[in-house]
Amino acid sequence: MHLLLLLGGANCSSSPTEAPAETTATKAAPLPPEFGAYWFQGKAELTSYDLEQARYGEIHKGEAALIFVTEDFSRRKQVKLDNPAQAPASDKVPVLKLNFEKKFLTGIYPYSILTSTFTPLELGTDPHTLKVSTSVQEWCGHIFTQLNLRKKEYAVSQKSYFESEGDSETTLPLALLEDELWSRLRLNPAGLPTGSLRIVPATAYIRLQHLPLQAEAATATLAAAPASNRFKATGLQVYKLTYTSGRSLAIYFESVFPHRILGWDETYLDKPGAKEPRQLTTRATRKRSLQLDYWRTHNNEHLNWRDSLGLSR
Repeated sequence: MHLLLLLGGANCSSSPTEAPAETTATKAAPLPPEFGAYWFQGKAELTSYDLEQARYGEIHKGEAALIFVTEDFSRRKQVKLDNPAQAPASDKVPVLKLNFEKKFLTGIYPYSILTSTFTPLELGTDPHTLKVSTSVQEWCGHIFTQLNLRKKEYAVSQKSYFESEGDSETTLPLALLEDELWSRLRLNPAGLPTGSLRIVPATAYIRLQHLPLQAEAATATLAAAPASNRFKATGLQVYKLTYTSGRSLAIYFESVFPHRILGWDETYLDKPGAKEPRQLTTRATRKRSLQLDYWRTHNNEHLNWRDSLGLSR
């Protein structure tokens, strides 16, 4: 299937010479007819959230943002193509990029977390996310994780200021990634994997809890969301992951296209830095959404766009 990516201004196709075999119960489906009108108009979808983040055995108020945008990605270099029209067709992969940002304060010092995920639009041809990178910055220092898809595994680069973690270059057997579920949900929620599965937990969660990066056993369900005053909307669905470790993640989203995400709950036993481990729930609830070519709104005169999203300056 050939897709016109207006962001790149060129015809793009995804035709890998050798694609990894599917390893999960996900189901690919053609993109809906309305997909292009929404996603290929040269704008990103920006959504802001009120955030209640678990850290150090307490809940901290903050903000989160999900930034979704389509772009042309280099299969070989695994970076955004600057000139898609000049790139070989075999190297261009249309992706849905998600930049997932969280900002919150822990006492005197701030946390900033960003996860970037690059998921192919044509999951039938390219069934695995190509790249994930996560960085966490706070006043103690910063840490970084990156996964790059190879033929039958992910190459993993991890950097950290903690002596026990240090810097490492390793590999991860090919597996479903929790970080990619947010984009898969936007592309085809009916194709989300359900039942028993093995999945790699979110890279940000792994780094904050100082856990090894590996696939874990979990159970996934997709169902109608119970009625709630929290989201001020009807016809919602909830996708829930429950790990055998006890951690759970529930993502609430609109059942109709474009399947906007209304919020999420993430519950786990919070250990690092806490006086004693506590079962806490990180919770995010949507504030506002808009579509904008935000990369062109970088001057002081454009600060009002943050007001439009209800984000702090």
